[in-house]
Amino acid sequence: MSTNVLLIDALNLIRRIYAVDSNHKNLTDEQIIKSAHQRVINATNKLLKLSQATHAIAVFDGEKSWRYTFYENYKQNRSEMPQALKSSLNIFKQGFNDAGIMSFSPEQDEADDIIATLATKLSNQNIACTIVSTDKGFLPLLNQNIAIYDYFSQKMITPNDVQDKFNLPINKLVEFWALAGDNTNDIPGVKGIGKKTALSILNNNASVELALENDDLPDKIKSKLTSSISDFITAKVLVTLRNDINLGFSLKQLRVKLG
Repeated sequence: MSTNVLLIDALNLIRRIYAVDSNHKNLTDEQIIKSAHQRVINATNKLLKLSQATHAIAVFDGEKSWRYTFYENYKQNRSEMPQALKSSLNIFKQGFNDAGIMSFSPEQDEADDIIATLATKLSNQNIACTIVSTDKGFLPLLNQNIAIYDYFSQKMITPNDVQDKFNLPINKLVEFWALAGDNTNDIPGVKGIGKKTALSILNNNASVELALENDDLPDKIKSKLTSSISDFITAKVLVTLRNDINLGFSLKQLRVKLG
């Protein structure tokens, strides 16, 4: 049986399931946690069956990552995790373990960077893996070895899906977000460059760097890019997932434990 690795963005899965259960006003916090916990276990079992994973891991976020130091306003408007859920995360971690997969909580790194590092290392070894998340930040990783599954839409995300949604190929997404900004993470991008202008720049040029060398780029846009190039660079660093995190565990440790 060929190796196939399942990479679960744990909080992305848990928080979305919890949000649905918390809408039931007649339930206590304890009942909501219990319901969400069982539904996360059910989801994990479905994902293991669907992916036919031989190895799997559920990755949680550590404390504030390097991005908060690099850019002080990172996620400044992001709503805090409900305290009832935050204080119950160990229950969910145990739930993943009970389903036969390893749960991992780094000290400071974000789950996205851990998963991107794992996926990249696996892909470089021609090992297939599936990332389970609705986070758009993983989309640039899509390739012949790295699949992305949206559990809530119950579909694999394809390069065509990305093209249809963003009107850009996968390899231009990072620069698009760096230009236009990423509101979900409070990353502003380049002042005066919105999504429409960012799309125009990248649809007519292979990269921002080459756009600045293009004589056909309107002077007004070139001026905005030139005067705010440091903002573009900062945003690009922030929206780019790292793939060089020291993980501290081996693939062998991720083998799914059946029964």
